[in-house]
Amino acid sequence: MKVIEKTGKTIDDAVNAALAEFGVSREKVEVEILENPSKGLFGFFGSKPARVKVILQSSPSENAVNLLKNIVNAMDLPVVFDVDEKETFSIINLQGKDLGILIGRRGETLDALQYLINLSVNKNSTERRKIILDVEGYRKRREETLQRLAVKLANKARQKGRNIVLEPMNSQERRIIHTALQSFDDIYTFSEGEEPYRKIVISPKK
Repeated sequence: MKVIEKTGKTIDDAVNAALAEFGVSREKVEVEILENPSKGLFGFFGSKPARVKVILQSSPSENAVNLLKNIVNAMDLPVVFDVDEKETFSIINLQGKDLGILIGRRGETLDALQYLINLSVNKNSTERRKIILDVEGYRKRREETLQRLAVKLANKARQKGRNIVLEPMNSQERRIIHTALQSFDDIYTFSEGEEPYRKIVISPKK
């Protein structure tokens, strides 16, 4: 959060000066009027300009990074944050040594951390923004692993002529499996079970 004070002949002049310095639009800031303008004696002597305090609101990504810094600092983990802003979501990639503890078994810790971060940064927010957390490109490697697994199990289902049931996965990983096999003419996929134990079934068409 950044704060500056500005003066001007009018409140609007002072606010516009702050907006120009920040380089943002009006909806991105909060304005506190510190002093209204006064004309003074005879409209000239002792006149005072308007004075305002303008507060630049932090973006969801900035809030997320600040929260993550507190977490990794408490764990004594040196981390570099790389933020990639997309149109409707943000990807925050954490880079450093010995960060496997942030990933956990098959990404369970990373998914839990991502869930908590999204809850926090979107609390009381009128405009929700999805934050995707990654550690050293783990999600991309996991996606490639799941794509290979999907093809391997689809071939197995085809050869044996029976359904193959995968282990429980989150919705994002299930989507990767579905997408990887959607072009297979003789294979179809569906999900069964309740969260968080929902599974994908790979089935040969008969």
